[in-house]
Amino acid sequence: MKARLSLLMLLPVAAIVFFAQTGYAQGAARAPVNGKRAASLAIRNVTIVDGNGTPASGPADIVIRGNRIVEIRWLDPVALQERAVPRVAADTEIDGTGKHVLPGLINAHAHVQDERGGTPQPLDYELKLWLASGITTVREVGADDTRKLLDLRARSERGEVASPRIFVYARFANPPAPRTIEAVRERVRELKRMGANGIKSAGIDRDLMTAMEEEAHKVGLRIAHHAGVEETNAWDDIRLGTTSIEHWYGIPDAALADGVQGFPSSYNYRSEVDRFRYAGRLWREADPVKLMSVLDGMVAAKVAWVPTLDIYEASRDLQRAQTQPWFADYLHPTLEEYFRPNPKHHGSYFLGWTSTDEAFWKENYRIWMNALREFERRGGVIGAGDDAGFIYQLYGFGLIRELELHQEAGFNTIKVIQHATGNNARILGEEARLGRVKVGYLADLIVVNGNPLENLKVLYPTGVEVIRDGRAVKTGGVEWTIKDGIPYHGPTLLAEVKEIVRAARATRAGSR
Repeated sequence: MKARLSLLMLLPVAAIVFFAQTGYAQGAARAPVNGKRAASLAIRNVTIVDGNGTPASGPADIVIRGNRIVEIRWLDPVALQERAVPRVAADTEIDGTGKHVLPGLINAHAHVQDERGGTPQPLDYELKLWLASGITTVREVGADDTRKLLDLRARSERGEVASPRIFVYARFANPPAPRTIEAVRERVRELKRMGANGIKSAGIDRDLMTAMEEEAHKVGLRIAHHAGVEETNAWDDIRLGTTSIEHWYGIPDAALADGVQGFPSSYNYRSEVDRFRYAGRLWREADPVKLMSVLDGMVAAKVAWVPTLDIYEASRDLQRAQTQPWFADYLHPTLEEYFRPNPKHHGSYFLGWTSTDEAFWKENYRIWMNALREFERRGGVIGAGDDAGFIYQLYGFGLIRELELHQEAGFNTIKVIQHATGNNARILGEEARLGRVKVGYLADLIVVNGNPLENLKVLYPTGVEVIRDGRAVKTGGVEWTIKDGIPYHGPTLLAEVKEIVRAARATRAGSR
């Protein structure tokens, strides 16, 4: 005590006031309340993984006021151990000791779904799964009802609903689909007037795509292109300046030696069994030299790539996809029914799927992943999205699986995190306020139990088992998802989702 008093006597008055205001240790600040933004929140003693591709750094205190990060204070570990570190006061605080803070994950290819196959599915189910998985922002690509989605976006912005922030990319071809140049231009202007953030384009001819992109650039709407086997491919995206190519169709197509894939005479694109079966053979037919030219063109034109590796994984390993462990507690019966093979449901195409189909798809993945690595090596921007709600991919869990597949493709986990944070913010045009742990940025953060740079599985909301001292120990999981300064407790959200699923299963069983 005498030593402490002697130290203070040597300090100038201003410094004494500073220490008195901030304190030496965590004070009496209370824990955050799930779903309620406090005037200020401090995350103490945490290790930070930024979204800009740099290594982890810490320990640090992160201070949030309202919905902004206002201070990041790096701490001296020795002084911290001696409890002699000045701390910025806050109304609420989270003890981040032994934990990592990341920017909130951004899902760049998401679908807000309140029904599957015509059967209602509670919106809370999906939104809470996203938040529990650390997803603070989604780019919704292609809703059937754009106005309903814009209303949800507004409610999310006002904090009236537990939801990630939503960027609305309206489906361009929603009925009545525009069929003339002037109708195309007017549809773009209409979407701008409605307040859409961008456009989701699919199945469009070259002349209409040209008019759409020209008008979109005029009014400031970004474009996500879901190419298919159609007239347009990546060369059109390069020529017109598309924001991002979704999935991967359009890229190997642009590098085919004779311009067309070797389809059998019985092939029918409208049959999803045919479409996905032969999609698994496309990459092997692309000419490697031409493919590099396509990638260079995308880099030069600043066309990003959101590959959604997870959504096709069932094609290379159907049994794995059908038996994912989180299905036991978190697969809603409406979604479970939609996943079953059924020609009426998009993506439910596994009728007569064979080991030969899986073998082709495994080769497809090897070539596809090599192309992704080469694209980034040449300067391309890769994002991350999951396309969940289709093909055995569950909301939230699908994005974490996507990150694991980026690691399988050969990317360092530091870069994998960047794909889902800083890169996705760039694709949205929001890199000045999202995707980083940085002073002045919006307070979209996640607090993770564990080190995702060592093991991406700790990002799964259910956590993961590890072996410590010869014993299995449960660890991991996103403890807190902070969106716009509002803290959401991951385990609480997950318990609420589990109850939604339990109640839905009980209701369904009782109706039989």
